Amino acid sequence: DARNGVVEQTRRHAAIAALLRVPHVVLAVNKMDLVAYEEQVFDRIVQDFAAYAEELGLPGFTPIPVSALVGDNVVEPSAHMDWYAGPALLEFLENVPVGAESADAPARFPVQYVIRHDEVRYYAGQLVSGSLRVGDRVTVQPSGEASEITGIDVLGTDVETAYAPQSITVRLADQRDVSRGDMLTAGTDAPTLTQDVRAAACHLAERPLRVGDRVLVRHTTRTMKAIVKDLGGATELSANDLGRITLRTAEPLALDDYADVRRTGSFILVDPADGSTLTAGMADLS
Repeated sequence: DARNGVVEQTRRHAAIAALLRVPHVVLAVNKMDLVAYEEQVFDRIVQDFAAYAEELGLPGFTPIPVSALVGDNVVEPSAHMDWYAGPALLEFLENVPVGAESADAPARFPVQYVIRHDEVRYYAGQLVSGSLRVGDRVTVQPSGEASEITGIDVLGTDVETAYAPQSITVRLADQRDVSRGDMLTAGTDAPTLTQDVRAAACHLAERPLRVGDRVLVRHTTRTMKAIVKDLGGATELSANDLGRITLRTAEPLALDDYADVRRTGSFILVDPADGSTLTAGMADLS
Protein backbone atom coordinates (compact mmCIF):
# COMPACT_ATOMS: atom_id res chain seq x y z
CA ASP A 1 0.00 0.00 0.00
CA ALA A 2 1.67 3.21 -1.21
CA ARG A 3 0.12 5.14 1.70
CA ASN A 4 1.70 2.93 4.38
CA GLY A 5 4.96 1.76 2.81
CA VAL A 6 6.80 -1.30 4.11
CA VAL A 7 4.65 -2.71 6.93
CA GLU A 8 4.95 -5.81 9.12
CA GLN A 9 3.07 -8.01 6.64
CA THR A 10 5.44 -6.91 3.86
CA ARG A 11 8.42 -7.86 6.00
CA ARG A 12 6.93 -11.22 6.91
CA HIS A 13 6.18 -12.11 3.29
CA ALA A 14 9.70 -11.07 2.30
CA ALA A 15 11.19 -13.18 5.09
CA ILE A 16 9.21 -16.23 3.93
CA ALA A 17 10.36 -15.64 0.34
CA ALA A 18 13.96 -15.51 1.58
CA LEU A 19 13.54 -18.73 3.58
CA LEU A 20 12.08 -20.48 0.53
CA ARG A 21 14.89 -19.18 -1.70
CA VAL A 22 12.34 -17.69 -4.10
CA PRO A 23 14.49 -16.55 -7.05
CA HIS A 24 12.19 -13.81 -8.38
CA VAL A 25 10.38 -11.40 -6.03
CA VAL A 26 8.00 -8.62 -7.11
CA LEU A 27 7.47 -5.57 -4.92
CA ALA A 28 4.07 -4.39 -6.20
CA VAL A 29 3.38 -0.97 -4.68
CA ASN A 30 -0.41 -0.70 -4.89
CA LYS A 31 -2.81 2.26 -4.58
CA MET A 32 -0.50 4.66 -6.33
CA ASP A 33 -3.63 6.60 -7.34
CA LEU A 34 -4.15 7.53 -3.67
CA VAL A 35 -0.73 9.23 -3.49
CA ALA A 36 -1.20 11.15 -6.75
CA TYR A 37 1.15 8.75 -8.60
CA GLU A 38 4.14 10.49 -7.02
CA GLU A 39 7.49 9.00 -8.03
CA GLN A 40 9.10 10.11 -4.74
CA VAL A 41 6.65 8.00 -2.72
CA PHE A 42 7.43 4.95 -4.83
CA ASP A 43 11.20 5.52 -4.63
CA ARG A 44 11.09 5.85 -0.84
CA ILE A 45 9.23 2.53 -0.47
CA VAL A 46 11.66 0.81 -2.83
CA GLN A 47 14.64 2.11 -0.84
CA ASP A 48 13.12 0.94 2.45
CA PHE A 49 12.39 -2.51 1.06
CA ALA A 50 15.84 -2.77 -0.55
CA ALA A 51 17.50 -2.25 2.83
CA TYR A 52 15.39 -5.01 4.40
CA ALA A 53 15.92 -7.34 1.42
CA GLU A 54 19.67 -6.96 1.84
CA GLU A 55 19.38 -7.98 5.50
CA LEU A 56 17.43 -11.07 4.48
CA GLY A 57 19.80 -12.02 1.68
CA LEU A 58 17.15 -11.82 -1.04
CA PRO A 59 18.95 -12.10 -4.40
CA GLY A 60 16.98 -9.23 -5.87
CA PHE A 61 13.48 -7.93 -6.54
CA THR A 62 11.50 -6.11 -9.20
CA PRO A 63 9.56 -3.06 -7.99
CA ILE A 64 6.38 -2.16 -9.92
CA PRO A 65 4.07 0.77 -9.09
CA VAL A 66 0.43 -0.22 -9.64
CA SER A 67 -3.15 0.78 -9.00
CA ALA A 68 -5.31 -2.31 -8.95
CA LEU A 69 -8.48 -0.21 -8.76
CA VAL A 70 -7.98 1.51 -12.12
CA GLY A 71 -5.60 -1.02 -13.68
CA ASP A 72 -2.46 1.09 -13.85
CA ASN A 73 0.56 -1.11 -14.69
CA VAL A 74 -1.44 -4.26 -14.03
CA VAL A 75 -1.95 -5.38 -17.63
CA GLU A 76 -0.96 -2.32 -19.65
CA PRO A 77 1.59 0.44 -18.93
CA SER A 78 0.12 3.38 -17.05
CA ALA A 79 -0.34 6.79 -18.64
CA HIS A 80 -0.30 8.29 -15.14
CA MET A 81 3.27 7.14 -14.38
CA ASP A 82 5.38 8.05 -17.38
CA TRP A 83 8.39 8.18 -15.04
CA TYR A 84 8.24 4.37 -14.75
CA ALA A 85 9.90 2.50 -17.63
CA GLY A 86 9.66 -1.09 -16.37
CA PRO A 87 7.19 -3.85 -17.26
CA ALA A 88 3.56 -4.05 -16.21
CA LEU A 89 2.82 -6.69 -13.57
CA LEU A 90 1.25 -9.22 -15.95
CA GLU A 91 4.06 -8.80 -18.48
CA PHE A 92 6.62 -9.51 -15.77
CA LEU A 93 4.75 -12.60 -14.49
CA GLU A 94 4.35 -13.99 -18.01
CA ASN A 95 8.04 -13.64 -18.82
CA VAL A 96 9.80 -14.47 -15.56
CA PRO A 97 11.88 -17.64 -16.03
CA VAL A 98 10.70 -20.60 -13.98
CA GLY A 99 11.91 -24.18 -14.04
CA ALA A 100 12.40 -27.41 -12.15
CA GLU A 101 15.54 -28.48 -10.34
CA SER A 102 18.55 -28.50 -12.64
CA ALA A 103 19.48 -31.78 -14.28
CA ASP A 104 22.99 -31.10 -12.99
CA ALA A 105 21.74 -31.26 -9.38
CA PRO A 106 22.37 -34.44 -7.35
CA ALA A 107 20.10 -37.33 -8.33
CA ARG A 108 17.38 -37.93 -5.75
CA PHE A 109 14.65 -40.54 -6.26
CA PRO A 110 12.34 -41.12 -3.26
CA VAL A 111 10.55 -44.44 -3.68
CA GLN A 112 6.77 -44.13 -3.54
CA TYR A 113 5.67 -47.63 -4.58
CA VAL A 114 7.30 -51.05 -4.86
CA ILE A 115 5.69 -53.06 -7.67
CA ARG A 116 6.29 -56.83 -7.85
CA HIS A 117 5.66 -58.56 -11.17
CA ASP A 118 7.00 -61.92 -12.43
CA GLU A 119 9.45 -62.06 -9.52
CA VAL A 120 10.92 -58.69 -10.52
CA ARG A 121 10.74 -55.59 -8.36
CA TYR A 122 10.02 -52.21 -9.88
CA TYR A 123 10.44 -48.99 -7.91
CA ALA A 124 8.06 -46.17 -8.79
CA GLY A 125 8.08 -42.51 -7.81
CA GLN A 126 9.09 -39.03 -8.89
CA LEU A 127 12.67 -38.12 -9.68
CA VAL A 128 12.78 -34.90 -7.67
CA SER A 129 16.30 -33.77 -8.56
CA GLY A 130 19.00 -34.44 -11.14
CA SER A 131 18.97 -37.29 -13.64
CA LEU A 132 19.31 -41.07 -13.70
CA ARG A 133 20.63 -43.27 -16.51
CA VAL A 134 20.61 -46.97 -17.23
CA GLY A 135 23.93 -48.28 -15.92
CA ASP A 136 24.22 -45.73 -13.11
CA ARG A 137 25.43 -47.04 -9.78
CA VAL A 138 22.96 -46.04 -7.08
CA THR A 139 22.87 -46.16 -3.31
CA VAL A 140 19.77 -46.97 -1.28
CA GLN A 141 19.28 -44.44 1.52
CA PRO A 142 19.36 -44.86 4.46
CA SER A 143 20.59 -48.48 4.35
CA GLY A 144 23.66 -47.69 2.20
CA GLU A 145 23.19 -50.75 -0.04
CA ALA A 146 24.50 -50.34 -3.59
CA SER A 147 23.12 -51.55 -6.91
CA GLU A 148 22.93 -50.66 -10.61
CA ILE A 149 20.03 -49.38 -12.68
CA THR A 150 19.13 -51.89 -15.39
CA GLY A 151 15.98 -50.19 -16.69
CA ILE A 152 13.97 -46.97 -16.54
CA ASP A 153 10.34 -46.67 -17.62
CA VAL A 154 8.53 -43.39 -18.30
CA LEU A 155 4.81 -43.62 -19.11
CA GLY A 156 5.15 -47.22 -20.26
CA THR A 157 8.19 -46.56 -22.46
CA ASP A 158 11.73 -47.74 -21.74
CA VAL A 159 14.20 -44.85 -21.74
CA GLU A 160 17.94 -44.57 -21.25
CA THR A 161 17.80 -41.36 -19.16
CA ALA A 162 15.24 -39.73 -16.90
CA TYR A 163 15.24 -36.14 -15.68
CA ALA A 164 13.57 -34.35 -12.77
CA PRO A 165 10.63 -33.92 -12.29
CA GLN A 166 9.58 -36.99 -14.31
CA SER A 167 7.59 -39.79 -12.69
CA ILE A 168 9.45 -43.01 -13.44
CA THR A 169 9.77 -46.71 -12.67
CA VAL A 170 13.25 -48.10 -12.04
CA ARG A 171 14.62 -51.67 -12.15
CA LEU A 172 17.77 -52.65 -10.28
CA ALA A 173 20.31 -55.37 -10.97
CA ASP A 174 19.92 -56.82 -7.48
CA GLN A 175 16.86 -57.68 -5.43
CA ARG A 176 17.64 -55.14 -2.73
CA ASP A 177 15.47 -54.50 0.30
CA VAL A 178 13.95 -51.22 -0.89
CA SER A 179 10.69 -49.92 0.57
CA ARG A 180 8.45 -46.88 0.32
CA GLY A 181 10.26 -43.96 1.94
CA ASP A 182 13.72 -45.13 0.89
CA MET A 183 15.66 -42.97 -1.55
CA LEU A 184 17.91 -43.89 -4.47
CA THR A 185 20.86 -41.55 -4.97
CA ALA A 186 23.61 -41.56 -7.59
CA GLY A 187 27.09 -40.12 -7.74
CA THR A 188 29.37 -38.99 -4.97
CA ASP A 189 27.24 -36.07 -3.76
CA ALA A 190 25.24 -38.02 -1.20
CA PRO A 191 22.64 -36.57 1.17
CA THR A 192 23.38 -36.22 4.87
CA LEU A 193 22.07 -39.05 7.05
CA THR A 194 21.09 -37.63 10.39
CA GLN A 195 18.68 -37.95 13.27
CA ASP A 196 19.45 -34.43 14.49
CA VAL A 197 17.66 -32.10 12.11
CA ARG A 198 18.27 -28.34 12.17
CA ALA A 199 16.03 -26.15 10.06
CA ALA A 200 14.42 -22.79 9.49
CA ALA A 201 10.74 -23.11 10.27
CA CYS A 202 7.41 -21.42 9.65
CA HIS A 203 4.68 -22.47 12.07
CA LEU A 204 1.29 -22.79 10.40
CA ALA A 205 -1.13 -24.12 13.02
CA GLU A 206 -3.18 -22.26 15.59
CA ARG A 207 -1.85 -24.58 18.29
CA PRO A 208 1.66 -23.47 19.33
CA LEU A 209 4.66 -25.73 18.77
CA ARG A 210 6.61 -26.24 21.99
CA VAL A 211 9.91 -27.76 23.04
CA GLY A 212 9.27 -31.39 23.95
CA ASP A 213 6.34 -31.85 21.55
CA ARG A 214 6.16 -35.22 19.84
CA VAL A 215 5.38 -34.90 16.15
CA LEU A 216 5.51 -36.76 12.85
CA VAL A 217 8.01 -35.67 10.19
CA ARG A 218 6.95 -36.05 6.56
CA HIS A 219 9.95 -35.86 4.28
CA THR A 220 9.48 -36.82 0.61
CA THR A 221 7.69 -40.21 0.81
CA ARG A 222 8.87 -41.02 4.34
CA THR A 223 7.03 -40.42 7.62
CA MET A 224 8.56 -40.96 11.06
CA LYS A 225 8.27 -39.92 14.69
CA ALA A 226 10.32 -37.06 16.12
CA ILE A 227 10.58 -34.85 19.18
CA VAL A 228 11.13 -31.09 19.22
CA LYS A 229 14.44 -30.51 21.03
CA ASP A 230 14.97 -26.78 20.56
CA LEU A 231 13.27 -23.71 19.06
CA GLY A 232 16.26 -21.44 18.75
CA GLY A 233 15.99 -20.34 22.35
CA ALA A 234 12.23 -19.71 22.23
CA THR A 235 9.80 -21.75 24.30
CA GLU A 236 7.18 -21.97 21.56
CA LEU A 237 6.26 -20.96 18.02
CA SER A 238 2.81 -19.46 17.46
CA ALA A 239 0.82 -19.29 14.22
CA ASN A 240 2.80 -17.57 11.43
CA ASP A 241 5.97 -17.34 13.53
CA LEU A 242 9.30 -17.79 11.78
CA GLY A 243 12.10 -19.40 13.75
CA ARG A 244 14.75 -22.07 14.09
CA ILE A 245 14.01 -25.65 15.05
CA THR A 246 16.00 -28.72 16.08
CA LEU A 247 14.42 -32.17 15.92
CA ARG A 248 15.50 -35.62 17.02
CA THR A 249 14.02 -38.22 14.67
CA ALA A 250 13.34 -41.87 15.44
CA GLU A 251 15.38 -42.98 12.41
CA PRO A 252 17.98 -41.35 10.17
CA LEU A 253 16.71 -39.00 7.47
CA ALA A 254 18.49 -38.56 4.13
CA LEU A 255 18.54 -34.76 4.03
CA ASP A 256 20.01 -32.15 1.72
CA ASP A 257 20.47 -28.51 2.58
CA TYR A 258 17.36 -26.70 1.34
CA ALA A 259 19.59 -24.25 -0.54
CA ASP A 260 20.99 -27.15 -2.59
CA VAL A 261 17.97 -29.42 -3.23
CA ARG A 262 14.59 -28.05 -2.24
CA ARG A 263 12.54 -31.23 -2.39
CA THR A 264 14.88 -33.27 -0.19
CA GLY A 265 15.74 -30.29 2.00
CA SER A 266 12.17 -29.57 3.05
CA PHE A 267 9.69 -31.30 5.32
CA ILE A 268 6.53 -30.72 7.31
CA LEU A 269 5.65 -31.51 10.90
CA VAL A 270 2.31 -33.23 11.45
CA ASP A 271 0.19 -33.60 14.58
CA PRO A 272 0.12 -37.35 15.30
CA ALA A 273 -3.29 -37.00 16.96
CA ASP A 274 -5.27 -35.70 13.97
CA GLY A 275 -2.87 -35.56 11.00
CA SER A 276 -3.03 -31.77 10.67
CA THR A 277 -0.03 -29.83 9.40
CA LEU A 278 1.84 -27.94 12.12
CA THR A 279 5.06 -26.52 10.69
CA ALA A 280 7.02 -26.26 7.46
CA GLY A 281 10.76 -26.76 7.72
CA MET A 282 13.73 -25.97 5.43
CA ALA A 283 16.84 -27.90 6.41
CA ASP A 284 20.00 -25.96 7.19
CA LEU A 285 22.90 -28.40 7.49
CA SER A 286 25.69 -25.84 7.50
